Amino acid sequence: MSRSIRQLMVCLKNDDYGASLERRKIYVCLPDQVASEHGLVRIIDESGEDYLYPKGLFAAVELPTPVRRAMLTTT
Repeated sequence: MSRSIRQLMVCLKNDDYGASLERRKIYVCLPDQVASEHGLVRIIDESGEDYLYPKGLFAAVELPTPVRRAMLTTT
């Protein structure tokens, strides 16, 4: 998967990651095939850096195109 294809995901739970993730906030998810095979997602978190988190903490969201573009151009 190309690194340029990003997905938006909402944080459902932040158990054990309270300093890094906010519940109900939308995050940018970077593609990472190896992480996905291990049940993880690569998220740009509150630090502004990308880290691996359990996939179960998030759900993919679909937003209208203008909103999606705005969200993805700010990161």
